[in-house]
Amino acid sequence: MAWAEQGQTHTLHWRSAQGAAAPRRVQVADDRLSADQAYRLACEGTALLWRGDFQNARQLLQALQRRIERKPASSAARAAAKTAQADAATRFHLHRQAQAQRARTLGALLIALEGDYSIALRRAPDWRVACAEAWGPADGTPSVVSLRELLGIVGAHEWRKKGVEIAALGAAPHNRIHPHYGVFSPVRGEYLDLVARQPLPSQALAFDIGTGTGVLAAVLARRGVRRVVATELAPRALACAQDNLQCLGLQERVELLQADLFPPGRAPLVVCNPPWLPARPVSAIEQAVYDEDSRMLRGFLAGLAQHLEEGGEGWLILSDLAEHLGLRTRAQLLDWIAAAGLRVLGREDVRPRHGKAQDASDPLHAARAAEVTSLWRLAAA
Repeated sequence: MAWAEQGQTHTLHWRSAQGAAAPRRVQVADDRLSADQAYRLACEGTALLWRGDFQNARQLLQALQRRIERKPASSAARAAAKTAQADAATRFHLHRQAQAQRARTLGALLIALEGDYSIALRRAPDWRVACAEAWGPADGTPSVVSLRELLGIVGAHEWRKKGVEIAALGAAPHNRIHPHYGVFSPVRGEYLDLVARQPLPSQALAFDIGTGTGVLAAVLARRGVRRVVATELAPRALACAQDNLQCLGLQERVELLQADLFPPGRAPLVVCNPPWLPARPVSAIEQAVYDEDSRMLRGFLAGLAQHLEEGGEGWLILSDLAEHLGLRTRAQLLDWIAAAGLRVLGREDVRPRHGKAQDASDPLHAARAAEVTSLWRLAAA
């Protein structure tokens, strides 16, 4: 990233684990900059490299957020909200556009980091450990990062230390999953409950496709499955799953394998919890939520029959939120199941318990309130 300061051109290495592009226009800013001026510059696409007090930068970020929340909806969004012709898919895409604009505006406030990840600003905290967890050991290269992403890194560090209590893993204290930065946290427990209570077709072997934090592999092992092979493509998630399985004492029963979907061989039980919404992810963390063109879902269904033992079951854990948003139909899902040479043995449903399902102010409230998460039991036809 390049910028002009005191008549000279400077450059710094740009960091963004979320894949954001380096800003093209950068202006040096400090405590003299008002929130209104900062908001105007950020909306115009100018990034602000902060040289003032660190705590004032945090307050400025909060002020930018308040101005975004007070900003009237765009004309397109207002029209969509008022017209009966605006379908759920339109509302979803407008919502994502608004989220992207919000992220760009809040991401305009930048913090420079020293080569050891320290911050050379007044009242700056020591977040070197959190940065090393997200980016790896410091290599001595000074860099710059958006304050919003830096705060996300610190928040993930705190989640990693505290962990997420998973009732399906049994009693405390041996029931916590510790998500790493960039790996989706299993905060929605209802789908885990489905896996925890569904009768097992076998306790000999199970495949967990796309394990993420390793939570489903851990649930299966705790239920008595003697061997679980868990696959994952993302290196961050593999490291996260390995740490969690070791903390839970399950590393001897769960084998981790870097693979796109299936491991070699067949199993009497194959489990998959793919991303639930067929949309394009714009960051690494969103890959756990958005599955462009339902690639992972369709890949799992297409290959399942070839990886099931005779009489085996495939468990597909999937929300129907995409159906309520008009992004995928139930008929499409059933067609994909049939085309893959599969049949439905049964389905267990559960309503979500997360706060957004009851938040009437959420732009997608109608779809979230109608959402059902299901465990589809599939077998070769």
